[in-house]
Amino acid sequence: MSVVFFASCEDTENILNELDLNKPLTSIDVSDGLKEALTVGSKNASDILALEDGFYKNELIKIMLPKEAQVITENLKYVPGGQGLVDKVILNLNRAAEDAVKGAAPIFASAITEMSITDAFNILNGDKDAATNYLKEKTYDQLSQQFNPIVKKSLDKDLIAGMSTNESWESLTIPYNEVAETLAGTLLGLETVNTNLDEYVTNKALDALFVKVAQEEELIRTDPLKRVNDILKRVFGSLD
Repeated sequence: MSVVFFASCEDTENILNELDLNKPLTSIDVSDGLKEALTVGSKNASDILALEDGFYKNELIKIMLPKEAQVITENLKYVPGGQGLVDKVILNLNRAAEDAVKGAAPIFASAITEMSITDAFNILNGDKDAATNYLKEKTYDQLSQQFNPIVKKSLDKDLIAGMSTNESWESLTIPYNEVAETLAGTLLGLETVNTNLDEYVTNKALDALFVKVAQEEELIRTDPLKRVNDILKRVFGSLD
């Protein structure tokens, strides 16, 4: 008799859960669901990228030297130790980005808390990256201000022979830019290179962070297994 009772209780609980998931969504449900989706997605994105090699071993977002610097790096390969220096600079660019994204979560959390019910409905019925675009609009400038000094501190650390990544970069780019700005450089089609490596890495780190947030958002929108709690199942299940 007890076995039947427990089985009945379990069946009843499953039925109640099913009814709960299928009941009409309220505006509060939608708001809570979108906030939860952004919280889960942004945390997953920043946690993954903040790991060692989160940038460096991800070919989609790995930060390389600016494309304008290709002519410099190609010639540097013929200098003894030159390629090793370039490799170390690239590694440090990515380490700087990995350091910076660790501080993204509180800024994301603040923006998510401020989301209105109107924002939530617009996101729910918007494009597949609508939540990411909302977060980007609300946080990009603040994240940039926070990332930049972290990136600069990382790039100012000694890289080799008492010279930092920033100093190594400037030793390559300043002389090159002087040539690029001459008439001969113009005739050769040389373009000046951005010597502000802090700004370059900060922008690349932010671009990568929002690429990753968008990927997480798409998973929650399209993959039921990524809806890790009932509110996500209810809200995003309504779109299936």
